[in-house]
Amino acid sequence: MASTETKTTDAGTESAGQIASVEAGLDALDTVAVSGNSLRQTFTNKILPPIIAIAVVIVVWQALITFKIVDDPSKLPSPADVGTEFKDAWLEGKLLEYVWTSVSRGLLGFLFALAIGTPLGLLVARVKFVRAAIGPILSGLQSLPSVAWVPPAVIWLGLNNSMMYAVILLGAVPSIANGLVSGIDQVPPLFLRAGRTMGATGLRGAWHIVLPASLPGYLAGLKQGWAFSWRSLMAAEIIATSPDLGIGLGALLENGRNTSSMSMVFEAIILILFVGIAIDLLIFSPLERRVLRSRGLLVKG
Repeated sequence: MASTETKTTDAGTESAGQIASVEAGLDALDTVAVSGNSLRQTFTNKILPPIIAIAVVIVVWQALITFKIVDDPSKLPSPADVGTEFKDAWLEGKLLEYVWTSVSRGLLGFLFALAIGTPLGLLVARVKFVRAAIGPILSGLQSLPSVAWVPPAVIWLGLNNSMMYAVILLGAVPSIANGLVSGIDQVPPLFLRAGRTMGATGLRGAWHIVLPASLPGYLAGLKQGWAFSWRSLMAAEIIATSPDLGIGLGALLENGRNTSSMSMVFEAIILILFVGIAIDLLIFSPLERRVLRSRGLLVKG
């Protein structure tokens, strides 16, 4: 009898092992593998495509002017004119000043929003009364255009950096909080029960169980929060201009409009786009890859 039970147990263990092997194999098939690429492969797969895309845009842009499809420089300047605008700003030492004025404000405002939005999102997700009271307001604020906050912020705080940061906070905090709430809502209840069994309750449970498990949704909220931060700042710099605030990218865009200089307008647009892409590539994309890899969704070969 004992021998029969032993054989049954061994058979069950072997069957479980086979099922686990099959599941692991299926996971491996579904997983995006990232191999150690050579420099040539990295250039071909990651660097060359955007270069080609930029080249195509410039060729089409120049063709519109060369074939006189758009022959009014006040509406569409040539790539050479925009390049001259960049060159003049660089030689005058103003180009990096434009970028740094806006980037420093944007990053500092985003850090403030992160410090406020994270505990707020955690509170909304974990306390039912707070969710019922504040949840709909956060969703409404997230859908409100950031530019709507600029006039009241100017009236309340004046034309200064505090006004800029206030607009950034009002634009980014709801996105960060809602992203964390969405991530926490998707945490399997089993994780929470396991955490409580091991004594991870209260703040300890939030730090060691809830936040790590909700990281994908939280990261999506952070990316959206940065996008709202950057848009809010540009809106504030375009509308609220003052010599005391310096010249950021939004102010540069507005100066181009005021002087009817389309080459300056295009310069500002290109710089705004460049900063947005650079922040995503340097900060959020590495974080996203790390999170995916930690969950077995991105395997480094």
